[in-house]
Amino acid sequence: MSHVLAAVAWPYANGPRHIGHVSGFGVPSDVFSRYMRMAGHDVLMISGTDEHGTPIQVQADSEGLKPRELADRYNRVIVEDLHGLGLSYDLFTRTTTGNHYQVVQELFETLHRNGYIVAKTTLGAISPSTGRTLPDRYIEGTCPICGYDAARGDQCDNCGNQLDPVQLLDPRSKINGETPNFVETEHFFLDLPAFAEALGKWLDTRDGWRPNVLRFSRNLLDDLQPRAITRDLEWGVPIPLDGWRERGDKRIYVWFDAVIGYLSASIEWARRSGDPDAWRRWWTADAQGKDARAYYFMGKDNIVFHSVIWPSLLLGYSGEGDHGGDSGRLGRLNLPTEVVSSEFLTMEGRKFSSSRQVVIYVRDFLARYDADALRYFIAVAGPESQDTDFTWAEFRRRNNDELVNDWGNLVNRSISMAAKNFGAIPPVDPAGLTAADEALLATSRAAFGTVGALIERHRQKQAIGEAMRVVAEANRYLSDQAPWKLKGEADKPRMGTVLHVALQVVTDANTLLTPFLPHSAQKIHELLGGTGVHAPMPRIVEVDDLDAGPAYPILTGDYRDGARWESTPVEVGRPLAAPKPVFRKLDESIVDEELARLTG
Repeated sequence: MSHVLAAVAWPYANGPRHIGHVSGFGVPSDVFSRYMRMAGHDVLMISGTDEHGTPIQVQADSEGLKPRELADRYNRVIVEDLHGLGLSYDLFTRTTTGNHYQVVQELFETLHRNGYIVAKTTLGAISPSTGRTLPDRYIEGTCPICGYDAARGDQCDNCGNQLDPVQLLDPRSKINGETPNFVETEHFFLDLPAFAEALGKWLDTRDGWRPNVLRFSRNLLDDLQPRAITRDLEWGVPIPLDGWRERGDKRIYVWFDAVIGYLSASIEWARRSGDPDAWRRWWTADAQGKDARAYYFMGKDNIVFHSVIWPSLLLGYSGEGDHGGDSGRLGRLNLPTEVVSSEFLTMEGRKFSSSRQVVIYVRDFLARYDADALRYFIAVAGPESQDTDFTWAEFRRRNNDELVNDWGNLVNRSISMAAKNFGAIPPVDPAGLTAADEALLATSRAAFGTVGALIERHRQKQAIGEAMRVVAEANRYLSDQAPWKLKGEADKPRMGTVLHVALQVVTDANTLLTPFLPHSAQKIHELLGGTGVHAPMPRIVEVDDLDAGPAYPILTGDYRDGARWESTPVEVGRPLAAPKPVFRKLDESIVDEELARLTG
């Protein structure tokens, strides 16, 4: 058994999240976490809403709210949406907690003490109309290196190079199009070049990463530059140094504090568990050594923060960059085992855009369709290793042809025939199993090793494909054996054997599909006569801040019960009743209806 940290990207709390967001960070991390728990590992799945920075301030101003009021609103919306999807967080929290502030300031102080954070005077981008700092990502212009005309102020997505806003040619604000003013201001910078050697050695040890992630990360090391980690802002974590902490116009910037959220959320979870040091089992090498693994899930636009910047913060806190130093009070912290980055999901051939109504928010999707229908689409057709397109026609086809006709039909007819003819799970004929029976059962049992290994290596498309191959083999078996033709008393033992084998494989396939389709897996478990929790679900809990801040909702859950990752023999004689359909067939009309909503 290993201690497995599933560190999931923090959704930004300036609006509701759409299905493109959860296809990258949400569903893949939950599939992985559910499988690892079923396989016997001790999983800690954590995240929360990212709530600081200028974008929150800008959105709050536009809605006539204070930043905290805006964050409160969308924190709750996002918590409810992720709960609706069944994402099994041990803790989904937020970055505006007293606990988070303390952990961020601890890392800042230690990095500063070790010489990795230095003050310098630089040119900062200021909005002429508001006087506020413009964050790097809110400035666009032409890349001075490759000439790409939509480069951001922090990096160029075309050539991958890190940039500073002042380097952009023809810079403009993404908020209102105005040309920013660049004025002298004093800020703190993270000395990224001091970690180039240590990062290079670490990346050289990374086996099994997705090639695009590793290639992109290595290329970044060639031109690391010091990076500003404070801004002229009123909204954010205070700078914990004398002469700075009392200032209302300077704050730690959002990109620095957000990645530290993985650690602060783990510490908050431990504090709420009653064992304040429990987080160490996933984070500190001296506590668990090699049996602690950490997997970070995000979209490809966040690779640099997880494969370069966050590891640099961890190295610097442990005193392992060029300047050396001593570990802080939290001890030496583990680096990521793997950075699991997904590509982008588009919609009907276009990028998601709320302003252009090319979007469907998670909340609206779940109001009209089942959560497992979306989870299934993301698993089989999501942006795991390349950009992919969501279309309503393909969503309907996948739902009807694969979920309803293949998997749902196998469940329905197997249980229906057994309930009608036996009223319970029938026994195997004393005469024994045929070669066809044995072959199907062997295929079903072998799939646990195949599917599990693929999920563990983040090959979820292949994994669910293998699980659905078992479903296809079982459907073929039933068609070949035709138990409905075995009507006489002499044939009934054989009918019972065929249905026993089919129900065994339905049970196995349901377990194989549980990480992907937890809602329907629980229903099928109950249709098979099972009791108790098969697929544990998260719950929303209203909590008080541990450090005297305002109350807020969290996602949490007890996931210790539930199915194990193994073939469990069906119980002969367990009563069965005529089943109700598990999946909903979607009418052709939904395609036109949804496309009409997109064009508004």
